[in-house]
Amino acid sequence: MAVTSYTEEFTSTVSPARLFKALVTESHVFIPKAVPGGIKSVEFLEGDGSAGSVKQTNLVDGGKLKFMKHRIDVVDVENLYTKYTLIGCDIEFEKVESVVSEIKFEAAPGGGCVCKMTSDYHVKAGYELKVEEVKEGKLRASGLFKAVEEYLIAHPEECA
Repeated sequence: MAVTSYTEEFTSTVSPARLFKALVTESHVFIPKAVPGGIKSVEFLEGDGSAGSVKQTNLVDGGKLKFMKHRIDVVDVENLYTKYTLIGCDIEFEKVESVVSEIKFEAAPGGGCVCKMTSDYHVKAGYELKVEEVKEGKLRASGLFKAVEEYLIAHPEECA
């Protein structure tokens, strides 16, 4: 199985700790509020959000996907780092076995945050993955980040 890696970097005026809380430790509560037009709910199928937990993100009706399941591999609150694996969804991926993502939230010079995300696509034997084929996932991640950022800016009491 081949691995194809992609790196993405986002910047924000919101602090790393608030973004980490919103996107990682409190995502099951916060994300449906911040993105009601895209995400119905986030629920734990196994565990409580710590390493080894499995959570399901349920998307609103009418899109390509209905749900995605992720296994949480690492949650490091002190270092604002997480690692998780996409282990399932309601459509079968022809070329991809799994996607492992790592996200690190760091303080930006002058304030705010730099969010560095690496996604490793574990490609099934005999297949090749092209940049265009992961573009939708990258756009979805970017859109989620921006929606959460805008919500946190408009609601400074959230995830404080």
